[in-house]
Amino acid sequence: MTTKTVQDVTALGLAARKASRKLARLSTEDKNRVLLNLAGLLRSDQADVLSANLSDYQEAKSDGMNDSLLDRLLLTSERLNGTADEVQRVAELTDPIGEVIETNSQPNGLITSRRRVPLGVVGSIYEARPNVTVDIFGLCLKSGNACILRGGKETIRSNTALVTMLRKALSDAGVTTDAVQFVDNPDRALVDHLLKMNEYIDLLVPRGGASLVKFVAENATMPAVTGGIGVCHTYVDRAADLKMAAEIVHNAKVRRPSICNALDTVLVHSEIAADGLRLIAKELTASGVELHCDNRALSILGPDAPDLTMPANEDDWGKEFLSLTAAVKVVDSLDDALEHIETYGSGHSEAIITEDDAAATRFLDKVDAAAVYVNASTQFTDGGQFGLGAEVGISTQKFHARGPMGLKELTSYKWVIVGKGHVRP
Repeated sequence: MTTKTVQDVTALGLAARKASRKLARLSTEDKNRVLLNLAGLLRSDQADVLSANLSDYQEAKSDGMNDSLLDRLLLTSERLNGTADEVQRVAELTDPIGEVIETNSQPNGLITSRRRVPLGVVGSIYEARPNVTVDIFGLCLKSGNACILRGGKETIRSNTALVTMLRKALSDAGVTTDAVQFVDNPDRALVDHLLKMNEYIDLLVPRGGASLVKFVAENATMPAVTGGIGVCHTYVDRAADLKMAAEIVHNAKVRRPSICNALDTVLVHSEIAADGLRLIAKELTASGVELHCDNRALSILGPDAPDLTMPANEDDWGKEFLSLTAAVKVVDSLDDALEHIETYGSGHSEAIITEDDAAATRFLDKVDAAAVYVNASTQFTDGGQFGLGAEVGISTQKFHARGPMGLKELTSYKWVIVGKGHVRP
């Protein structure tokens, strides 16, 4: 069905709500059958998806979409195979539904326990990342939830082809295809209506830039995870292994600069800046990274500074670049680094490079972020890398989920109480 009116969107919500009741009772075997079907289709039936994605990509490029968003939009055979691997890993994960979280015997003999249950219906509004369509569906299905998906207009063809594949995987396993609902019309009025459908949607997850997240936070009438903006720092301590530091900083920035866990700012301790900063700058600029440096960093790099080096301005601190650009600042102490991160960080991912255990421990204790690293790249902040199979998003909130959101973050629980004729006095 083509979504044309707000009544059509309401119908999607009703269908998803009905499907969610069936999914809550679906066996682990049936869930895994759907997921393995989907993994197989992603590997073997790529032609329609890649053709649709090429049309989306070419149109977005001609419309002037920036390189970082184009990279997010692009699907390749290799990326589809990687998505298939993630779906298969989700199938291999333990089914969370029905898990007894804890059991207690009360003094009066009542046995109380908490049992994990699905949320019900999860909605997601997202921008130029068609792989999100598969990630959210897979995790919702395994956790017993129906999903309502609304991708960006720039990926409408890609998402349509992917949803067709999802429904085939469901149908071939004998599971209701209403488990996934898709708003296939980019009309903004339909999004406005979707945000008011708290009668049908239990949790909304936006995936995209700051403007989308802000819009959802201000307009959604159901609970929403409104994090995900990543301003990520790596602090190179005075006790850092400089070769390791250069490699980690390079990976954190260059591997995929357009994703939310990519490095944005490098903080370098003044005691090792003479050698460390030159090494880091050489590695980054060789890969085309533009460095926006504070005055001390520029002074240390001197007249032989790489061509891609320029003065930073105040707007560079706390900026999510999503491109081959990084800010660089020299600090005099761990305290200075912590203060900078507290001021400009977004609570996403922060890292320290050091061989000093005390400094590492202090950094871990003091930094308030969803993921805090010692001697590792922030690009690991990812559901698949954390053993979650995939993720529906990365929360920088503290309620109800934080960091990469996997299966358990898509569940609630109910209290189960067993008595033997108990009545309350």
